[in-house]
Amino acid sequence: MIDLSKITKDGKALFLAYDQGMEHGPLDFDDDNADPEYILDIGLKGMFTGVIFQKGIAEKYYKEEYKDRLPLIIKLNGKTNLIDDPDPYSPQICSVKEAIEIGASAVGYTIYVGSSHEAEMFKEFANIEQEAHASGIPVVGWMYLKGSGVEGKDIRDLTAYAARLGLEMGADIIKIKHPGTDEALRWAIENAGKTKVVVSGGTKENEEEFINMVQSSMDSGATGMAVGRNIWQADKPLDVAEKIQKIIWTQD
Repeated sequence: MIDLSKITKDGKALFLAYDQGMEHGPLDFDDDNADPEYILDIGLKGMFTGVIFQKGIAEKYYKEEYKDRLPLIIKLNGKTNLIDDPDPYSPQICSVKEAIEIGASAVGYTIYVGSSHEAEMFKEFANIEQEAHASGIPVVGWMYLKGSGVEGKDIRDLTAYAARLGLEMGADIIKIKHPGTDEALRWAIENAGKTKVVVSGGTKENEEEFINMVQSSMDSGATGMAVGRNIWQADKPLDVAEKIQKIIWTQD
């Protein structure tokens, strides 16, 4: 199995996600968090186990001396939200080789489970997984439910299916959205088997509700969290990070 120790601590993970600029445009940003240096400062001071960037941000802002303190996870695919397609496809825009040369300790890729373009995404992911594992680095699969194939179906079953897909395809860690109940998340994590599960922080929420979701995720057996906007859109990002850390690293 691939060694995950570079992007985890004591077997658990807290990733600072900052790939939203491509996916959502500048609507998520203000004068502070539009600057990747601001995000890196949060990541370093907040002792995150990894930061998630697209390749352009990583090339221009990530420094070699950060590698041991804030490991880099490069997202290898991406798309905008400008095309309203019920069956999305997020093409690969960065190679594993390029990511490693930039300084990545792991790579990530989104599969839209239920999209009619699944076959294309499966093929890209399979090639990425083979190349990354040959180089000894982990692959994080964003297993997101989106497409005509998921319409009208049960979120519990779909989330478990997405988690199982990550295991079947060889992902080392999968990132999924919380399905809404502890039982549904536990079932998804059970279906992920030996693939580790981190839960997406999602859109900015009331802080108390968000912290409750983190607690629910860890109570259900998650390995950790991948959080962006609920950290860097917060008035006091490091305070929120500290609260998450206490939950993740005090969990039995």
